[in-house]
Amino acid sequence: MWRIICPLMACLFFLECFTSYGFNEPPSVAGQSAGDGYSELDGQLQGMKAALEDMRRDYERRFGEMQEKIATLENKGRLIAENTGQPMKPAEAVRGENKDAPGEKNTPVSVAGKSGEMESNSPEVEQNSGSPLEKRPNAPYSQSEDSRQTASAVPQAENPESGKWSPAQPLTLLSSGKSYMNISFDGLFAAAGSTGDFETLETGAHDPNQRGFTVQNLETTFDGAIDPYFNGQASIVFQIDKDGESLLEVEEAFLTSMSLPLNLQVKAGTFFTEFGRLNPQHPHAWSFADQPLVNGRFLGPDGLRGPGARLSWLAPTSNYTELFFAVQNSQGETAHSFRNEEALFGREAAETRVRSMDDMLYTQRIATSFDVTNEQTLLLGASAAFGPNSTGTDRDTLIYGLDMFWKWKSRYASGGFPFVTWQTEVMGRHFEAGEDIDAGLSEETMDNWGAYSQLCWGFNKRWVAGIRGDYVDGEKEAADPLGFERWRLSPNLTFYSSEFSKIRLQYNYDDVLGNNSSEHSVMLQCEFLLGSHGAHKF
Repeated sequence: MWRIICPLMACLFFLECFTSYGFNEPPSVAGQSAGDGYSELDGQLQGMKAALEDMRRDYERRFGEMQEKIATLENKGRLIAENTGQPMKPAEAVRGENKDAPGEKNTPVSVAGKSGEMESNSPEVEQNSGSPLEKRPNAPYSQSEDSRQTASAVPQAENPESGKWSPAQPLTLLSSGKSYMNISFDGLFAAAGSTGDFETLETGAHDPNQRGFTVQNLETTFDGAIDPYFNGQASIVFQIDKDGESLLEVEEAFLTSMSLPLNLQVKAGTFFTEFGRLNPQHPHAWSFADQPLVNGRFLGPDGLRGPGARLSWLAPTSNYTELFFAVQNSQGETAHSFRNEEALFGREAAETRVRSMDDMLYTQRIATSFDVTNEQTLLLGASAAFGPNSTGTDRDTLIYGLDMFWKWKSRYASGGFPFVTWQTEVMGRHFEAGEDIDAGLSEETMDNWGAYSQLCWGFNKRWVAGIRGDYVDGEKEAADPLGFERWRLSPNLTFYSSEFSKIRLQYNYDDVLGNNSSEHSVMLQCEFLLGSHGAHKF
């Protein structure tokens, strides 16, 4: 019984004490009354309530600021998407451009509906012209040359903290709302000497053309988004020939579509024909101071280009594969092997006009690439150009070619170095020559071929060594001073002082088999760049 009563009495005693202390009058403490205890407790509760109110207001203020920033980023992203025709992340909207981390692996890439392979142009920043180094984003597809040039032109958000302009930023003109245009300038100069005549030895209009100094190319490029559907680009070129005459021409001016379905893209205007690897590139993007012999012999001193339109289709495959089809005018000096005013093989040019679609120049190309290993990328291409020539009303020319580009870059590369690239092109030409009674020449069909192969080694940061071998078959072109069978060996060394300038030293050994002569030439080439120039093809 006591075992039950004692615990019960203890519980009642503690309950009485608790009730008396907590809910009845509290005991006085050091001169404090019960009312003073209640007042202190109430004040503490009021203070806690005020602190919670302050925390709630601060949370609401911060949440409102975050919503405003998100809305601002979304508006900027929407503006850039409307200008470039492709969605961008808010972070990219703030930057105004999507730059990849240096040292990423290289492979040709493209966006659905935007054709081309990708190449950057400087050893360290991999963005501007004049270098053989390339980059690849992690995404399976990225932008083409045309669309990337515009992407680099997207207006950058102002940074009030920095307040400084960087040379890497584009020079933006006529900026108003959604309209903008970027401008860049590239200067290419050479000092050269030779035991032979440069006019006979060199086949390119932008090659060193005399002993002494040559202004090879002064190029001003304009590019920007026309609207959400098209990008535009124009290249104005200035030259000074060997006689000191100034030449100004519109080398390229075209627009490219940004939002066609089915991975299609259209280019329209006047542009370099996408034939082989080197022809679409501008001189400042070459790895050597002059163009290969076969390009000058078959495609002409100024390269194969002209007004027309091009349609491309990016195949929905895991590796890059793209098909091109172009229709362009077949006359003029930029259509050298076709309806050129100066007929080839000693014949007089016949007057030809466009009578039907048969008188146009048609070009087809297919290009594909894949990673051989994690450090190696291989690109293969095949091209063909077909159209009439100027030796007769029913005489045609067919030029066909295969090209290959291979690159190795170490997984431990820093700033793009070290690397090795190997590029080769082989071309053939089937030329139907018409009869020329005055010259005593009958109808005949001539087949010629030529090739070049070049190897470049980025052995140390900013230093690239290269060597190129050229050969052209000239058995049927003995009447042409540039038409002899010949081969050339060209080693060079290039120093990229920065992403905006380079210095190149090159030696050419020419063996002209047609007249049993050999010549030696030395060239020192310099380049500088102002503004932001779009990346070039991989």
